[in-house]
Amino acid sequence: MIFKLTAKDSDYPALLKEIPDPPEILYAIGQRKFLTDSAPVLAVVGTRKMTVYGKTAASNIVFALARLGVIIVSGLATGIDTVAHQAALAANGKTIAVLASGVDVVYPPENSGLYRQISEKGLLLSEFPPGTLPKPRYFPQRNRIVSGLSLGVLVVEGPLKSGSLITAKLALDQGREVFAVPGPITSPNSRGTSYLIKNGAMVVESAEDIMDCLTLR
Repeated sequence: MIFKLTAKDSDYPALLKEIPDPPEILYAIGQRKFLTDSAPVLAVVGTRKMTVYGKTAASNIVFALARLGVIIVSGLATGIDTVAHQAALAANGKTIAVLASGVDVVYPPENSGLYRQISEKGLLLSEFPPGTLPKPRYFPQRNRIVSGLSLGVLVVEGPLKSGSLITAKLALDQGREVFAVPGPITSPNSRGTSYLIKNGAMVVESAEDIMDCLTLR
């Protein structure tokens, strides 16, 4: 069942109210209680065309974070997003998927099984009215909510021209922490994270690296 939230509702996410352009309305399916949970919230993003290294890093780090109680936010895209949601669910943790379509529209279609799992055990969110089909411009618009819900953003893997770097920039604009996983210097998919690290992102090699920072906020 779809429920609707406005900024006037007591369970509208407090962190999301802090960003420059919070959505006026959120549509949701799933665990409403996640919105007022006191646990730290982390966004996990990365390339759709992940490598085995990126998949392993995302899975291991997110599984450990979810076991420690961190709520994992991502965008239900293929690649790193999918692995992040799956790892959180595998750890019996909490995950939130922010969609670039109506909350009742499954995109990409190959993630229909994951969508169903999150609708039952996690939370699906969108600022777009039910029935809205995804459009290219909706994805960067969606990304500000992914980062806005979170204390920080972890970029696992991505090339220099990657939507995950857009999310990292939005996070900085919103005053959030940016974390990045270092990767092989020979891999084009590591150039985005290398760029972030060179520009001040915190290097992440384990869940503990992130927990140390989040617990200080």
